[in-house]
Amino acid sequence: MENGELSRITAALESIAHSLAELTPRPPQAPDFAAADCFVFEPPAAVKPVTKVNRVPIDLLRGIERSRDILFDNTLRFAKSLPANNALLWGARGMGKSSLVKAVHAAVNVELARTAGSLERALKLVEIHREDIAHLPRLMEVLRSVDLPVLLFCDDLSFDQDDTSYKSLKAALEGGVEGRPENVLFYATSNRRHLLPRDMIENERATAINPGEAVEEKVSLSDRFGLWLGFHNCSQDQFLAMVDGYAEAYALKGLVEPEILRRDALEWATTRGARSGRVAYQFIQDLAGRLGRPLNATVISE
Repeated sequence: MENGELSRITAALESIAHSLAELTPRPPQAPDFAAADCFVFEPPAAVKPVTKVNRVPIDLLRGIERSRDILFDNTLRFAKSLPANNALLWGARGMGKSSLVKAVHAAVNVELARTAGSLERALKLVEIHREDIAHLPRLMEVLRSVDLPVLLFCDDLSFDQDDTSYKSLKAALEGGVEGRPENVLFYATSNRRHLLPRDMIENERATAINPGEAVEEKVSLSDRFGLWLGFHNCSQDQFLAMVDGYAEAYALKGLVEPEILRRDALEWATTRGARSGRVAYQFIQDLAGRLGRPLNATVISE
């Protein structure tokens, strides 16, 4: 074989080897968790820091005090490397499920700073979108090597017919050989108690050879959450307490007579056909606009 031909073959082999090396998946890099306390997951295995978090102080969440205290205690234990449960916050829309998760995260870090004197091991919050759940096992692999407690959060989690990504969630939470990393906890909010629509569960029961086993396989997803917190429509008094809390926090109380504030708030809820924390905040936005007062961002701080 001539030297020229040998050189061409060698060059071709080197080119093929280089191409194969480019196709080989690179090991995921550990996130820079020093950049922030909150992050958003970007598939397949990256997280983007969030410098300004959309949340309200935990004291402004009215009407859900029991759920607030339970979730805070569970999260604080996890942040202190003590046993804690994955949590599912389910129930009525607009009652502060996602707001509570973000508020608890901030409150736990305040408590850690107060008791430990530093935030070297601050609890990190990583939000994963519903459509990215299939990437959850890969994200768990990345977080396993992080020497910090990480709270994974998925807002409005639910699954529809023919959606099989719930199996990735089941495996990541409890299943598999490795199991869930000790430094990772998973919180989710949903309007559905079992994360699946009722007609989907009923369809499984009607068409399966063994209906009981089929339904159990679907419903067992919610069993991966050791802590269930239910959120229900609030009473009139609770709704007014929410309005009053927001009005005080935004320095609007002194600008409106108490009876007028009460009357307008109830009228607002009636026109919306609902009473919830979200409706209360929307009323406060309207009230502040009518009064010509901006909602002071320094009042509702992180």
